[in-house]
Amino acid sequence: MIDVRVKLTFPENLVRQPFMAVLVREHDVVPNIRRANVDDHEGWIICEIGGEAASVEAAITWLRDEGIRVDLLGDVVES
Repeated sequence: MIDVRVKLTFPENLVRQPFMAVLVREHDVVPNIRRANVDDHEGWIICEIGGEAASVEAAITWLRDEGIRVDLLGDVVES
């Protein structure tokens, strides 16, 4: 199990999309939202994504493929 801290930045066309729900349901990871700012035109979320290493990697790849900018913040905690 690992936790990766990321900043997710998404454009206006994705603000109303339930990508966090899809992330949990389809990728078997647990996001822990630490800070966020979302309005009608853009948004960002700083969160930790936890789970098996392969699941976390697949989740990050999926987010990027969906058009969400994913910045790794450097905090990876293995347990």
